[in-house]
Amino acid sequence: MLRLLAAARRPVFSRSSILPRPLVSPNPTGLHFRSGLAMVASGKSDAPGTWTRVSTGPAPYEVYSKPVEKSPQDDREYRLIRLDNGLQAMLVHDAKADKAAASLDVAVGHLYDPDDMPGLAHFCEHLLFMGTEQYPKENEYSEYLAKNNGSSNAYTGTSNTNYYFNVSTAALPGALSRFAAFFHSPLFSPSCTIRELNAVDSEHKKNHQSDMWRIFQVNKHLSKEGHPWRKFGSGNKESLSEVGRKLKAQGAQNGNGNGNGTTKSADGSLAPTPNDSRAGSPAPSVNSANSELEGDGGVVGRETRRRLVEWWSREYCASRMRLCVVGKESLDELGDLVASLFSPIPNRGREPLHLINDHPFGPNEMGTLVSVQTIMSFHALEVSFPLPYMPPFWRHKPASFLAHFLGHEGPGSLHSYLKQKGWVTGLSAGPQNLARGFAMFKVTLFMTPQGFEQYETLILSVFKYISMLRASEFPAWYQRERSLISATRFRFAEKRRPDDYAVWVSEHMAWPVPRDQILTAPQLVQEWDENDPVNGGEREMREILDSLQVERSRAVLMAKAEEYERVKGKDLQWEQEPWYGTPYRVERLSEEFVRKANEPNDLKELFLPGPNEFIPTNLDVEKREVDKPAKRPFLIRETPLSSVWHKKDDQFWVPKAQVIMDIRSPVPNSSARAFVMTRLFADLVTDSLTEFAYDADLAGLSYNFGGHALGCYMTLNGYNDKLHVLAKDVLERVRTLKVSPERLAVIKDQAKRDYENFLLNQPYRLSDYYTRYLLTEREYTMTELLAEVPTVEPEELQKHIAALLSRVNIQALVVGNMYKDEAARLAQMAEDILQASPISASEVIERSLILPSASNYIWTTPVPNKNEPNSSLTYYMHIGKNTEPSVRAPTALLTHILSEPAFNVLRTREQLGYIVSASQWHLTGSGQTGIRVVVQSERQPAFLEQRVEAFLREMDEKLQTMSAEEFQEHKAALQKRWREAPKNLGEEVTRYWSHIEHGYLDFHRRDNDADLLENVTKDDILALFRAHADPSSSVRAKLSVHAKSQKPLPAKISVAAMEAFANKVAERGYTVDEQAWKDALAGDGEAPLEKFGSYWRDNLLAQAAKVSPQVAQGLTKEIPALLKQYPATDDGEAVNEGATFIEDPKAFRASLEASEKPRPLVEWGDLPTSKF
Repeated sequence: MLRLLAAARRPVFSRSSILPRPLVSPNPTGLHFRSGLAMVASGKSDAPGTWTRVSTGPAPYEVYSKPVEKSPQDDREYRLIRLDNGLQAMLVHDAKADKAAASLDVAVGHLYDPDDMPGLAHFCEHLLFMGTEQYPKENEYSEYLAKNNGSSNAYTGTSNTNYYFNVSTAALPGALSRFAAFFHSPLFSPSCTIRELNAVDSEHKKNHQSDMWRIFQVNKHLSKEGHPWRKFGSGNKESLSEVGRKLKAQGAQNGNGNGNGTTKSADGSLAPTPNDSRAGSPAPSVNSANSELEGDGGVVGRETRRRLVEWWSREYCASRMRLCVVGKESLDELGDLVASLFSPIPNRGREPLHLINDHPFGPNEMGTLVSVQTIMSFHALEVSFPLPYMPPFWRHKPASFLAHFLGHEGPGSLHSYLKQKGWVTGLSAGPQNLARGFAMFKVTLFMTPQGFEQYETLILSVFKYISMLRASEFPAWYQRERSLISATRFRFAEKRRPDDYAVWVSEHMAWPVPRDQILTAPQLVQEWDENDPVNGGEREMREILDSLQVERSRAVLMAKAEEYERVKGKDLQWEQEPWYGTPYRVERLSEEFVRKANEPNDLKELFLPGPNEFIPTNLDVEKREVDKPAKRPFLIRETPLSSVWHKKDDQFWVPKAQVIMDIRSPVPNSSARAFVMTRLFADLVTDSLTEFAYDADLAGLSYNFGGHALGCYMTLNGYNDKLHVLAKDVLERVRTLKVSPERLAVIKDQAKRDYENFLLNQPYRLSDYYTRYLLTEREYTMTELLAEVPTVEPEELQKHIAALLSRVNIQALVVGNMYKDEAARLAQMAEDILQASPISASEVIERSLILPSASNYIWTTPVPNKNEPNSSLTYYMHIGKNTEPSVRAPTALLTHILSEPAFNVLRTREQLGYIVSASQWHLTGSGQTGIRVVVQSERQPAFLEQRVEAFLREMDEKLQTMSAEEFQEHKAALQKRWREAPKNLGEEVTRYWSHIEHGYLDFHRRDNDADLLENVTKDDILALFRAHADPSSSVRAKLSVHAKSQKPLPAKISVAAMEAFANKVAERGYTVDEQAWKDALAGDGEAPLEKFGSYWRDNLLAQAAKVSPQVAQGLTKEIPALLKQYPATDDGEAVNEGATFIEDPKAFRASLEASEKPRPLVEWGDLPTSKF
């Protein structure tokens, strides 16, 4: 997948700053940041003698002799090694690990694409996985991981490409062996070329209607002419095939350069695609039955592959690679493993960390206002400034210091001022590394419609605040506070999933910091040295602050077309970005506007924030060693109003806690209007707490308050020292909120846009949503909710709030560094503040609707976005009660067996689309379960359903012929997944809450199901499949939702029709070059009818001297008959036989039986013995 410049987890200094990406650069902007450049120098070189040679293993390597700095809380061991080929690897020994992982980061991204082949780095990321010389089977890697409780992914960034996986600890050597081979002997199988070109193209089309991608590319397009930042990184079939098409047209390409049509493997050998790498598709469709020659894309595809191999052989150099491996093996064992497997990667002598020293913003790009039309309904404004690359400033992080102020939400902040005006709903600020060599500082405002009308005033307000900052003194305690917060956060950082952590480490290994500070430098903030005015920290901050000038800025305005017409009129002239077709216009900022922006601040409402009172002071943790951590929470308090489950931390030992308090009421789900008002109430509570809660959030203590079908919930997460203070304020605000008409208008507008925008979402999200809607007892469509928003008035909402809070049942879970008496006091405080009457927990439950046996339903609904080319299919097969272990565990195993083949067949081989998944689905309330297959594609849903059913029919044979060994591998992988320990408090809380939330209290389910799986046989799974998944089953219960694109697809002609036409052409006396027309038209199976007509029109005209034009006219008239005789796989004409089409969704839902009411499956007997 292609990755945008993603925001990392929230940094310690600003709500919205984006943590720097793993790139390196000198100063490209012309700004003189002396101390920062000094850091580059110090960070790029290691002191002599810091590497020690190790020659005792299977391959020699060097070890960095200084210990890697880590948190005192971190029980993992680290070692940095360097192979002889230049590859650096961070080895992480985790003795407690039950999951291993690895990530390899290559310092080449899409900015390094050839100018004439946009998307090649991304295409490389896709095709790299398609087999190696050691493991030639296409899906060998994914299949191995799936059988060993693992998974993998990859992404292409601007200056790096990252590949990663996770797997069970015992399977790490085998996974690493398969993984390493991708980087020294990939096949780039010719037979996969056209399929992965299609995958890249499908991924691009998936993003084509996404505002995030569209605006990102507009910003790239509007940079310096010739700058690599302008490149189209995603790529599509057109961009990757253009060179091959031109060469073919010029007659300059012969075979693949070697005259015999064979293709070189990546290392230069003449290895054809191995036979065992190409298993056939089940019941092949027309498009999946191509020959090997057609699979490689013909002349055009072979040229694309040739260029890919050429590019990979040049750019994928060992010295550009940084690897992180997390495993249970000792550091010595990990070192030997890495050295033996990754030493074969060649060092091609390339620059390890190539720098792009030129910023994409030049004089023509700065001092401008760019207006961009959006697909979704929102108003946003982004003011950006060029920055040097930020990682060299790792000690004091000066840009993030400024983000702390510009992104602040407390009293005196820019956000507070604009929010009080009714102009913004959100604001963020921070540095963003665009690539290895340059960065940007961005201030982003999310505006109300009234704010959009005042966009110029908002831009000027940003510069007023910047002016105020320039005129301000910054006492050293500001930086000291940031340093303290970062140090506390780093010290008590909890473990993450191992593949997430490996990715983070491998990315940051490219930072220009001393090698022993790879972990600390990105995360810690050093205090200013007040005795050093040059390199002490404040000066570099001032230099960046001085660079935030209006003349060096670019403002980007974002809204729908009709909003521009409303505010600016209908006479605007628009241009179009070439790849996404996004309308935009560029204006230079007027001299008068620039003058105003340079004036001193005169807004008295703006002032600097005070000290953060939420910084924790008590970080004590009472660590009591236990033989084994408890695997469930305990019921410590139960009153008519509330139940409190609690578990004192016994494994993570951090001064943190997580609290979930679910305040349930029968009111919210009584009608669509009540549901909407509950959402508005929750949003108003959050809106009213912004200023108070922001400091808590910065200090590591956050809350969330939201509405849901059964009421409202409050979550608290972070340092427990002041958690009760935040909880008290949130609960009091919930109880005493007075609805402000002005704020309600803003919140209603936001809710309206959220509901509207949901309908413009990815089609697969819509088909999933509607499937859930059809199978939920009480549920409302987005259209129903949207209709209620405009008419909600303050008085009605105030009454709704009172009714909602008058009768409630509270379910609470407290996990972490809190004793049970503290947890009980939280519940008592909630009861005292809310002053509600109690209701039984059984009055507020969720239930699903159950499909009847022997049913086959289809509901078709249009995709609302008329420009969305993709359709979607959600295909659900109901199994039975999720509360029955004998149903639940085998269903999970069957899903595990189906999931990898579903992806491999439906996406990789049949190329139906980029989004393909098979998973177990628990219905609303978690009492019922089944299997869901989802496919998003340009093909029509009826055709997708046929392909899913063909896949399912073929799986019967796969299950029958599956060896006992392979079946046992699937069982073992699932057992390992269920027996995995939680990695942090958050994962532990999620496991417990699902059982409390739904009322089953089956806390030991994972272990019990793992044990039960021992006795599940292949015959059991085959019987389950034949009853509930096989389309020929007489008892199967199935529902599919077809979300159908309204965008017309171009007419196509089948390969059979093209062959018949070519034969007729030859029979009429024309010369036909069979290979030429197949290369031009049939390389991708069916061809667009327009392209087919254009090819033969030109070909027949070229032979007009030889054959009469009347013959050509006669041939043209025969085409309609051929189209009818040999129809294309016309998705719209596909027939789903035996299905019942749902005409009235409400009537359908009313016809279904509701699931049984939830009840505890285990009586734990905690009370009354547990006391508080």
